[in-house]
Amino acid sequence: MHPIIILGSGPAGLTAALYSARARLQPLVVDGHEAGGQLTLTTMVENFPGFPDGLMGPDLIASMRKQAERFGAGFRGGSATAADLSRRPFRITIDGAVEECQGLIIATGASARLLGLESERKLMGHGVSTCATCDGFFFQDQEILVVGGGDSAMEEAIFLTKFAKRVTVVHRRDKLRASKIMQDKAFKNPKIDFTWDSVPDEILDVNQGKVTGVRIRNLKTSAVTERPVEGVFIAIGHTPNTQIFRGLLEMDEVGYIKTHEGTRTSVPGVFAAGDVQDRVYRQAITAAGSGCMAAMDAERFLEHAGH
Repeated sequence: MHPIIILGSGPAGLTAALYSARARLQPLVVDGHEAGGQLTLTTMVENFPGFPDGLMGPDLIASMRKQAERFGAGFRGGSATAADLSRRPFRITIDGAVEECQGLIIATGASARLLGLESERKLMGHGVSTCATCDGFFFQDQEILVVGGGDSAMEEAIFLTKFAKRVTVVHRRDKLRASKIMQDKAFKNPKIDFTWDSVPDEILDVNQGKVTGVRIRNLKTSAVTERPVEGVFIAIGHTPNTQIFRGLLEMDEVGYIKTHEGTRTSVPGVFAAGDVQDRVYRQAITAAGSGCMAAMDAERFLEHAGH
């Protein structure tokens, strides 16, 4: 029986682990399907306070992990595949084994939707990114491609014009899904142009270990063109990793867990932190902050529940 189980090992889960370990709650952290979360896909992180020279995403995660371990947090690999939240202790199935806990912190994050290209995966962090706020700064005066047609794609494209020479938005349809106000802003921006009815077929050049261009296929004519670019931003949405909690916790229409009074969910004793409940900011620092909140909320809950 664990006082607290924390699902997820990104900034939210690791900060929750640090706080609950220091409160002597001996948390068990379950790594999840992407140990370390989205930061492990990032090379240089320059916007985490306290590191004036920046640091590598995986190094930041490793330091957070070591800090939580120092105070007694336990870690195990694997992913949660099922949950029974109908009564306490909660029962969580992790790769076939059932673990019980009095308090649960869900910090399973959200995964950026990707195009599914092999080259995209290989060049992630080397010119391919899913976060303009994180990586835009590295593309001063360069040609950039943004894939997507919703609000987040327009936000990314507009943000990137602060740095880029030119931003090309590639969208699979002939009109945007973005809200009218975001469309107007993007259309008015002289640095943004649009390629319609098209999808990236291949990101070049894996052999050079960096982005040099994109092969674009027109879905109506099947014509393939090559465009030289130095950065590709994928902005086709995020999927919160909440599949096993559907029907058990209150969520919004996309699947983000709804929280109230801090990090409380619709089930007392279950808390949610980081990108799994935040569809707006999605930054390492905001995830870490909400991990701290979840640990404090869980500690108070367990105190009042008599554990």
